[in-house]
Amino acid sequence: MLSLDELRADAESGAVDTVIACFTDMQGRLMGKRIQGEYFLEDVVDHGVEGCNYLLALDMEMDPVPGYEMANWEGGYGDFEIVPDLSTLRRIPWLEGTALVLCDVAQEDGKPVVASPRQILIEQYERAHAMGFLPMFATELEFYLYRDSYEEAAEKAYRDLTPTIPYILDYHVLATTRDEHFVRQLRLGMQGAGIPVEFSKGEAWYGQHELNMRYSDAVTAADRQTIYKNGVKEIAHANGISASFMAKPSEKDIGSSCHIHSSLVSLASGKTAFVDGHDETDTFRHYLGGLREHVRELALLVAPTVNSYKRYALESWAPTSVSWGRDNRTCGFRIVGHGDARRVECRIPGADVNPYLGIAALLAAGLDGIENQIDPGPELKGNAYEAGKAEAFPSSLREAVDNWESSEFAKRVFGESVWAHYLNYGRREQRLFDQVVTDYERTRMFERG
Repeated sequence: MLSLDELRADAESGAVDTVIACFTDMQGRLMGKRIQGEYFLEDVVDHGVEGCNYLLALDMEMDPVPGYEMANWEGGYGDFEIVPDLSTLRRIPWLEGTALVLCDVAQEDGKPVVASPRQILIEQYERAHAMGFLPMFATELEFYLYRDSYEEAAEKAYRDLTPTIPYILDYHVLATTRDEHFVRQLRLGMQGAGIPVEFSKGEAWYGQHELNMRYSDAVTAADRQTIYKNGVKEIAHANGISASFMAKPSEKDIGSSCHIHSSLVSLASGKTAFVDGHDETDTFRHYLGGLREHVRELALLVAPTVNSYKRYALESWAPTSVSWGRDNRTCGFRIVGHGDARRVECRIPGADVNPYLGIAALLAAGLDGIENQIDPGPELKGNAYEAGKAEAFPSSLREAVDNWESSEFAKRVFGESVWAHYLNYGRREQRLFDQVVTDYERTRMFERG
């Protein structure tokens, strides 16, 4: 990480001339400005910068979307404040002369913009603190790597791309050596950006990789994933190749996941709240119960796109149910770790999840389980893919939007303004897809229909 004094020294020496001040939009993208280093130190540190409030009311194509209370044509799409969180200031080794700081967004009167993904997570983080817990999280984020550059991939309409490795490379050392010139840049780059790395490994399909970061508090974990995901794409671009975090890049591929690990630490004792000696605590069981109870109605935050649901298929390594089991990769919730490392791995999110929203959803559900002493039910043993063994996770965005719309829990725990904001997002995503004529339709119907 980078202190202000260190940034001043870097700016004076010329080591840093640019500071990226950015926040995360609904889709998980970094939005912001590149600021001259001297101006950042002289003005932005104390006063922040402004940005158009439509940045939290756009679709993936950057088109303004009607129906949002906080930003609309009727209100003139004014500015909100982009306020640096200086605890996140860091150098970005893969961009010459560049530092980055993550920001929160605030109204003109200084009040937080409640629909901001980072603010949504902060609210749940503070709720956990008020209950006496430090929420600890880590993510395992998978991606596909292609020999085609982003420009070449676009010219091909993102079809028939060439993976960097032409066979399955799960844990495969020789195969990953072929991509090590790139993946080593990722590990060293993230480490240099203050994102401590555990390891990288090959994954379950052609050209698929994973890089894991160290456990941290919930907000820091989401911060790290956001910078990491953006960095993977920037480093890929610099190497003339491309990386994709689509949940399901094609019908032939295994999906890319974002497994989310979580546990709670007692603020009173400084120790895990999930085990007492060798025994799992009621806190652990009720946290797990809350996850199982609420994840279906929070699916919109955990699986936010139409493509998210293409990943859920039988015996695909992606779960199709909200079951729980011990070290069972067919379940939606897998219990892993020993002793103080006991934790819940949620295997449901794909690599397209916004980490702030996904972590906030799981934390909100788990905390409600503790508050209401929700029992998780019996452990599922065996193959959770077998029909009738467990309650299914939603199979489409349409179902997820319907669940969110009818969820009194989502409305209560996130607030009606946030609930309405993301309901509008979900409806728009589904409507846009419904209007598309797909290649599947053309191939079947152009001549023979």
